[in-house]
Amino acid sequence: MKHKLLSCLTLLLPVLLFSACEDEKYAIPTLPQELRNDVIKRTLGPNLVGLNIEFAYGIAIPKSLGKLVSAEVEASIGGAEATYLDNKSYSTNGSGQDVGVEVGSKSVNSGNKTTVTFTKDTIAATLRYFYRIPAAAKGKEVSFKFSATASNGQTVSYMMGPYKIAEMDMVLDLAVKDNDAAYISIEDMAVYGPTAAAANAAKIDLVYLYRVIPNTTFLHALVAPSAKTYLPGVTLPAGVNRSAKLNKVWALRDFHLARLQYGIYIDDVDFQQLDLTGFPDYAINLKAESGVWVETADGKYRAYIYINSIDNTGKSAKISIKRYTMK
Repeated sequence: MKHKLLSCLTLLLPVLLFSACEDEKYAIPTLPQELRNDVIKRTLGPNLVGLNIEFAYGIAIPKSLGKLVSAEVEASIGGAEATYLDNKSYSTNGSGQDVGVEVGSKSVNSGNKTTVTFTKDTIAATLRYFYRIPAAAKGKEVSFKFSATASNGQTVSYMMGPYKIAEMDMVLDLAVKDNDAAYISIEDMAVYGPTAAAANAAKIDLVYLYRVIPNTTFLHALVAPSAKTYLPGVTLPAGVNRSAKLNKVWALRDFHLARLQYGIYIDDVDFQQLDLTGFPDYAINLKAESGVWVETADGKYRAYIYINSIDNTGKSAKISIKRYTMK
């Protein structure tokens, strides 16, 4: 009996499999007969004033229904002057490169809206939108309404956001030089020479210097004016005497500051949670691509100073800063 059952199952199995395959025949998807759109956000990391938030806006309509007439983006907070919607449609070629083809007139900004009018017969396009974050958006949230119109009168829209705009400030590529542009103000996010430092003494938080000292690895350093032991040969400008807390770190290559391949971002919350209790008022032997966390003496500001490059011969360096104002 068992043998007969196995024989029947063996005979039936191909039939059942064949039937199952017949039930799952592939059907070509039906293209929706309407104007359609979609959006993706291309930029990563925190959104800082002065940087772009970039989107790709895809629009398409069946050829039988008409063509694209216009595309528009409306921001809840108007972008800075450099905001624009690209008038080229982008696709990726076989080499992985983005290739743009002009399909419309250059975008026009009017209030919170940015518009492109199509000048070529186009039924599908992917446009890039670059929202330059304005100072008015700092610490707020911003949303975007993408919309398009076709020649048959159809319209579509797509909402994106809200996106939080960081409280941080940022400055890039400040040049510091031993015994010259050596005085750093976190409040001003600027570097001063001795004369300007004396005029802004209450704002000077750090001194940059380069020293080769026998039996000590000193070299490039950031030192608070209060740490006189670590300021050999430095005559401070009158009134420059503030303290600060510093913590030297390695391999924290913030993408905005370093502009390298590393996907690391310092955000507002990193400053909010930073605890420099007990840390010294100096950081010596700084290397390229290292960094220093800083808290000013009054606790008003916290900052991260990234060392972009160093020059032993020129006794100089290039630095970039993110700064957060404590509430």
